Amino acid sequence: MTKDDNEIIRQRRAQLEDLRASGNAYPNDFRRNMLAADLHARYGDMDREELEAEDEKFHLAGRMMSRRVMGKVAFAHILDMSGQVQLFIRRDALPDGDYSAFRKWDIGDIIGVTGSIFRTKTGELSIQADSVRLLAKSLRPLPEKFHGLSDQETRYRRRYLDLITNETTRQTFQVRSRVINLVRAYLGGKGFLEVETPMMQAIPGGAAARPFVTHHNSLDMQLYLRIAPELYLKRLVVGGFEKVFEINRNFRNEGLSLQHNPEFTMLEFYWAYAGYEDMMALTEDMLRNLAKEVKGDSIFEYQGETCDFSRDFQRMSVREAILAHNPDISAGDLEGLDRLRGIAAGLGVEVKQGYGIGKLQVELFEKTVEAKLRQPTFITGYPIEVSPLSRRNDTQPDLADRFELFVGGREIANGFSELNDPEDQAGRFRLQAEEKAAGDEEAMHYDADYITALEYGMPPTAGEGIGIDRLVMLLTDSASIRDVILFPQLRTKE
Repeated sequence: MTKDDNEIIRQRRAQLEDLRASGNAYPNDFRRNMLAADLHARYGDMDREELEAEDEKFHLAGRMMSRRVMGKVAFAHILDMSGQVQLFIRRDALPDGDYSAFRKWDIGDIIGVTGSIFRTKTGELSIQADSVRLLAKSLRPLPEKFHGLSDQETRYRRRYLDLITNETTRQTFQVRSRVINLVRAYLGGKGFLEVETPMMQAIPGGAAARPFVTHHNSLDMQLYLRIAPELYLKRLVVGGFEKVFEINRNFRNEGLSLQHNPEFTMLEFYWAYAGYEDMMALTEDMLRNLAKEVKGDSIFEYQGETCDFSRDFQRMSVREAILAHNPDISAGDLEGLDRLRGIAAGLGVEVKQGYGIGKLQVELFEKTVEAKLRQPTFITGYPIEVSPLSRRNDTQPDLADRFELFVGGREIANGFSELNDPEDQAGRFRLQAEEKAAGDEEAMHYDADYITALEYGMPPTAGEGIGIDRLVMLLTDSASIRDVILFPQLRTKE
């Protein structure tokens, strides 16, 4: 904070003391009957003569973003949740003393205004004020008004300032809300039931991730923040809710990047008597509809590239993708463990003891292929080794009936035909427990109650998770996940 800022704050605090001395400094009896955007929508096409015939009085409120005083008249703009509107204020039209008071107010103050609609000589739709009131005093100056808040870290740390000063930020989070509502409407229209599952779990499951650990004092037990809702949602399928979904917050104790935040939003949904291919078809249809609703077209720009959702999404297996993007690697190279270990190490892949052929193939795919998948592409044929909750393929039991969807070089969705064989699942949980005991912090726990649920019988089912944050990044042309999370995780400042 600069010396000038400190002086501004001192002056504003002095004004606040005067307000306290003269009455209620923070009143809460002003009620508005119109938002700025609704005003523009209703009257934006009317000319001056038509507006003069309107005699309705409007009550608007918002933050004063600009003010221009010219003797006995002034212009100002206020910002509410929907947008801005101009005020025209004449001293002679206000009660005695109100105009003088208005001139003392500051940019950033929250004010209420009552008046009638008209259009200025320059053509701007405006409110001609009959009265103005100060509703909340702003003690700190806003960032420079013509350029908004440009410092990236401050935008994330003080999102409230970012929202006040940057229209693009407001639009981004309005789109985010719309995307979530559209997803709900789409799945609801397909007969899916929205449910809620625990965020604190005795056994973290449903994903390969390192959990956050907490402690419940009354129960005197260790709990984990949810890394995924999957095992609880599938319990509901066992219970007879055959089409369920949850838009949930997940927590994974991992690094931060342009694509990762330790707290993130995921859509997970499960569909009984369906397989992973049905899920791919539904996903393609849902995302195409989302793009049309949000962007106005199924072809749109993302970070300077054209993203085309209008055509059938491409499909290829993990092996096919590796071979297509690595001309120096042959099909035989992907089958020999020692040869594959050498290729992976030579390409900078971290090769850990115990990695099998399937795990190395996926590591190789992530290193050399994933970033190149710019257009929407379903990758299938994942090794069972890296798919502990997926159903085995009937003809290739070393592979899972699984897919991941990539757009713009990053994973957007992960889905599969669910493993509903309790004995197979128990065996895979045991292998995961062995890997955890050997030091793999992301390996899954053995969940005995989930096995018990499967033993009652789960119908053949397909399930999927879609990263809402990454989807919103795509639909708002945002480069970083922090741009689409209102309060991203940051290191605390001393």
